[in-house]
Amino acid sequence: MSLVLTEAIASRFENVVGSSYVRTGPAELAGYEIDGVPPAILVRPASAEEAAAVVQIAVEEKCSVIPCGARTSLAIGLMPARYDVALDMTRVEGIVHYDPGDLTISVNAGTRLAALSKVLADKKQFLPLEVPFFEEATVGGAIASGLDSPLRHFYGTARDFVIGAEFVDGTGALAKSGGRVVKNVTGYDFHKLMIGSLGSLTVITRVNFRTFPLPTSRRGFVASFVQEDGAFEFVRDLVASPLTPVVLEVISREFVDSFLGEKSSAASLFRDAQAWTVCVGFEGSNEVCERYERDLTQLSRTASAQSATVVNDLEFAALLNVLREAPALMKDRAAHSLVLRFVSVPGNLRELLRVLNSFASSSQISCVVLVRSASIVYVAVSPGDGEETTLRQIASLCKSIETLRKQMDLSGVLLFCPRQWKAELSVWNQTADALDIARRVKNSFDPGGTFASGRFLGGI
Repeated sequence: MSLVLTEAIASRFENVVGSSYVRTGPAELAGYEIDGVPPAILVRPASAEEAAAVVQIAVEEKCSVIPCGARTSLAIGLMPARYDVALDMTRVEGIVHYDPGDLTISVNAGTRLAALSKVLADKKQFLPLEVPFFEEATVGGAIASGLDSPLRHFYGTARDFVIGAEFVDGTGALAKSGGRVVKNVTGYDFHKLMIGSLGSLTVITRVNFRTFPLPTSRRGFVASFVQEDGAFEFVRDLVASPLTPVVLEVISREFVDSFLGEKSSAASLFRDAQAWTVCVGFEGSNEVCERYERDLTQLSRTASAQSATVVNDLEFAALLNVLREAPALMKDRAAHSLVLRFVSVPGNLRELLRVLNSFASSSQISCVVLVRSASIVYVAVSPGDGEETTLRQIASLCKSIETLRKQMDLSGVLLFCPRQWKAELSVWNQTADALDIARRVKNSFDPGGTFASGRFLGGI
């Protein structure tokens, strides 16, 4: 975009949001770079109406727009094919409507998750959107990134407690889906399509949630195993039991060494950690928690756990913070860290872990592994220097996983990756059918390709 054209478009944006909230200086734009690509203009609307007007101008001027919040998850996805306007939604914040008795809340997209959590806690409620970058992330950004929470084992993902949303579509029109009541049965749940879309479909302006009562107590149980067979036997028996834990995570010894060492507030729980450790969280009254402790202790003995520890409320809160931030911690583990995320059925987990262990042994590159809710696998691979030989090794791993994907029910995404490697590695591991559906959905919401050009599935 030429300088003259940039200034002319910026002037139009200023007429909408005010000159103080439009920027074109390189220093200010640098903070909005995606994979080294800066926008030409930064715009910060104060309302959904202003955001819609900005999008309308962008459509008329044929500009590519990427909506953002706190910018914690902009590294997810492909490098933008075009990036003209960074639409910063952090001024569109605040609680719009809150009915504690009805367990519902309506929140503007720029509201920080941490601030929302405090509002809910005052009414002894919470939202199980305990996702990475929690202290900085905004509501809209958390929904658009699609990152999950260690609480998903019981509470599910955002799809299970987002009950409505308001947004700007690719024509600049304001629209909404769902409502502010839990039992909303009218229309289609279009708002669920926005979860994990990276802003490629709409600009989210407001989200309606179902909230939950704060538990009386939330405790934990940590069991460590020499072999993965024992760890997954324990998980299998737990899933088959009458118990309904809120957290179920399996972590490798490399995870413990990397993120639960001496400086961690949960370090004391992992002094006897073996090759694999299962972390269980449960909540309820004292009587309920005591039953969990007895039953989990018995299950761990049956599975031949090397050690087992009951975790009190404060210790478990510290552990939950680490588990919540795990993908972000994996991303920052080393200068050239790659974080992969796989979704599988429980029966295929061991074969996937076998491939990862084989890669780690043959390449002498350690893999940090977290298995969430017996179906989601996060893997961090941290090469030493990012040289060409390392890239070949990583590419070989991706090919092995692609072969595995064709043999079993497995999907995956390269969640975080150094930008210089994105051209060589497959960020989105999609089937032809999934790509066709994604293109049709994109065309319905954003027919002109205005939003997040090239960032999402298949480069749409």
